[in-house]
Amino acid sequence: MKNLIIASYRKNAGKTSFIVGLAQASNLKFGYLKPFGDRLLYRKKRLWDYDSAVCTTAMGSNEAPEEMSLGFDHSKLRFMYDKAGTRDKLNEMLTHSSVGKEAMLIEACTDFRRGVSVHLDAISQAEHLNARLVVILSGENDEICDDAAALKRTLSATDVELVGVVINKIHDIDDFRTVYQEFFDELGLPILGILPFAEELTYPTMRFISDVLFAKVLAGEKALENVVKDTFVGAMSADAVLRVQKFREREKLVITSGDRSDMILAALDTEAAGIVLTNNMLPPANLIAKASAMNIPLLMVSKDTFWTAKKLDNLIPLLGKEEEAKMKRLGEMVKTHVEIDKLF
Repeated sequence: MKNLIIASYRKNAGKTSFIVGLAQASNLKFGYLKPFGDRLLYRKKRLWDYDSAVCTTAMGSNEAPEEMSLGFDHSKLRFMYDKAGTRDKLNEMLTHSSVGKEAMLIEACTDFRRGVSVHLDAISQAEHLNARLVVILSGENDEICDDAAALKRTLSATDVELVGVVINKIHDIDDFRTVYQEFFDELGLPILGILPFAEELTYPTMRFISDVLFAKVLAGEKALENVVKDTFVGAMSADAVLRVQKFREREKLVITSGDRSDMILAALDTEAAGIVLTNNMLPPANLIAKASAMNIPLLMVSKDTFWTAKKLDNLIPLLGKEEEAKMKRLGEMVKTHVEIDKLF
C-alpha cells in the first residue's frame, strides 16, 4: 500500500485541490483520510470535514466523510488520545479505509505546525502511518523559498521521506523555473510539478455562498451552481447602478436589503447569478415568483448589508463536491504539470 501525506506550510496552499486533481488525473484507486479536521460541517446530525466530502466525491468513494477524521478540537483530542493512542487509532482508520484501494492520500492540517501538541501534525502523521510526504508550496515567490528552506531544516531532524514538493498558483511557470530551479536543486528538494494560477477556480458558486452565509433559499434552488465573478452592494439607486457597465454582466452577485424592490428588479432584469437579501426582509411575492420563474437564486440572511458584504469580501472560495467542471479542470492541470509517476 502506498501512503502519501499531502501537507503544506501555509493555509489555503491548495492541498485539497491537488488531491482532487490527482484523483481525477490518475487511474489508481485512491482512499482518503484527513485525521485532524479543520473545516467543520454539521449536516443531518452528522459531523464531518468539508474537504473530506469533496475528496471522497472526487474519488468516487462510498466511504462516509465522518469516518475520515479522528477529531476537530485540540482539547478533546488531548483528552482522548496520547501519542501511542493516536498512532493506534490512525492505523486502525487506515486499515479500514484502505480496503480495495491502491494508494491512500492523507491530508494534513492547515499548516505544518498545526496539530503538534496532539501528535497530528504532518510529520507525526507520516511517522504514525509510515507514509511518505508531499508538500504543497504556495504564496509569493519569496514566501515559497522561505518555506522550502524551512522544510529542508525540519526534515533534517526526522526520518520522514520527502517525495518532493508541488508549487501551486504560479502565474509564469517558465519564469519561476528559470529563476528558482537552481535554489531547489541546492536544497535537494525535488520539484514534482508547478501548477499554474487558474482564475476560474477562484470564483465561488451560489451554493457555496449560501452555505457560508447560512442563508435561506427563497427561489432558484436549481441554479445554485451559478458562478459569481463580481459582487455589487445595492447602496445606490437602481437607475444609477444600471448605468454601470459591469452591472449589466450576468455573472454577478447583488447584495441588497429585502425592501429594495427597485434593486432586486434591476438584478433580475440583468439576469444576475444570484441575489442576497439582507435584514431578514422578504421582498414582494411577485419578485420571488419572478426569480423562481427565471431560475435565479434568491437568498435571505438575517444579518445587515454591511456585515454580509464584509463576510463575502473576506471569503476564500472552496471547491464544492458538486463542482464537476472545476474537478475536471484540476485533473487536467495535475496531469499536464505534475510528474504523477514519481509520487508512487
